Amino acid sequence: MSNTITLARPYARAAFELAKSEQAASAWSEKLAFAAQVAADATVQGLIGSPKLGAADRIGVFLPNGEGADSTFARFLALLEVNQRLSLLAQISELFAQLRAEDERTLRVRTRSALPIDPVQQQELVGALAKRFGRVVTLDIVLDPELIGGAIVEAGDVVIDGSLRGKLGRLRAELAQ
Repeated sequence: MSNTITLARPYARAAFELAKSEQAASAWSEKLAFAAQVAADATVQGLIGSPKLGAADRIGVFLPNGEGADSTFARFLALLEVNQRLSLLAQISELFAQLRAEDERTLRVRTRSALPIDPVQQQELVGALAKRFGRVVTLDIVLDPELIGGAIVEAGDVVIDGSLRGKLGRLRAELAQ
């Protein structure tokens, strides 16, 4: 996994610089997400290295509808194809999204909650997280009844476990010592 990230990183940076120079980071995010989704398909994975398919046809598989074969994105895909890196599209897309979020000072926060969070509490949570991380926060809320109560907030590498299940686990560990 770390090897694929290492291989994908320079391509993601190059894609980001291209997108930024075109002032089209959002469009490139969508195109890369599409290409990554296509690359994840088992049938397409078999085609990536197939000698039965020409380079132009392989590249065409990853182009979104309406994207020209002479576009900057198509030329980027051609570079990946020449270097046999089309299989890295998922990692490239993920790293591109991270670079974009860093550049735009945004942070996507995943919150797993045992119960629905009312809009006022959501705004308070977004405000507190924005203050703590110094970024614009987007909240993704997922209901997880197994937490019993409370919530787990995942913001990048930071995980804040305020769930009842987590608290019971910590209490069990303390009592066992």
